[in-house]
Amino acid sequence: MVSPGRHSAEDHARVSQAIAAAESTSDGEIVTVVTDLSDPYHDVALHWAAAALIAVLALSAAFYRCVEAWFDRLFGGWGAQHTFGQLLFFVMVLAVLTFTVVLLALKHMPLRLALTPGATKTRRVRRRAVALFKAAAERRTIGRTGILIYLSMGEHRAEIIADEAIVKVTEPDTWGEAMAALLAEVKQGRVADGMVAAIAEVGTVLTQHFPRSATDTNEIPDKLIEL
Repeated sequence: MVSPGRHSAEDHARVSQAIAAAESTSDGEIVTVVTDLSDPYHDVALHWAAAALIAVLALSAAFYRCVEAWFDRLFGGWGAQHTFGQLLFFVMVLAVLTFTVVLLALKHMPLRLALTPGATKTRRVRRRAVALFKAAAERRTIGRTGILIYLSMGEHRAEIIADEAIVKVTEPDTWGEAMAALLAEVKQGRVADGMVAAIAEVGTVLTQHFPRSATDTNEIPDKLIEL
């Protein structure tokens, strides 16, 4: 996983140069963002902890004889008989302890991510990418030709989000080659190389549909943003 600031000055310079080169032949504006994580997934940890609590209650109801035996082994003696209230209190304490242990265990982010459904990760990464696109690129260009290349390392997912003018003349699969070029390098730990390759592919598409005009200006800084 890449931490903020871990890319070298050389990596930043290479990405900036790649953006400048891609934009030199088109009116498009490319924004690149790399982040460790798109969401903290606190709700996922809470859901697993709640599920564990419910499981303890359900299993206690299904195997109440075993619960009685455990209670008597722990607290019985000399023929003492437990009451229903004591047994219920014991089950509730066990359920709360289970909830707490699971919640604490899931503070470990790799475990939390491992237990997060893939579809949830995809939705959260997409949502964060769209939010960043709205803040950094959408309607920031005169021709509505901004595009975001977004990489979320923790979830092993990436997104390419384009402004309205680009969307009108492209299909979602237009960015397949750019995405493949990005991920092929990222999987080998070469994040900057992946960004450079993706930028080149995106630049080719932008040049095809939005060749550089005489009035084009650099409307968004050419740089790699680390969050």
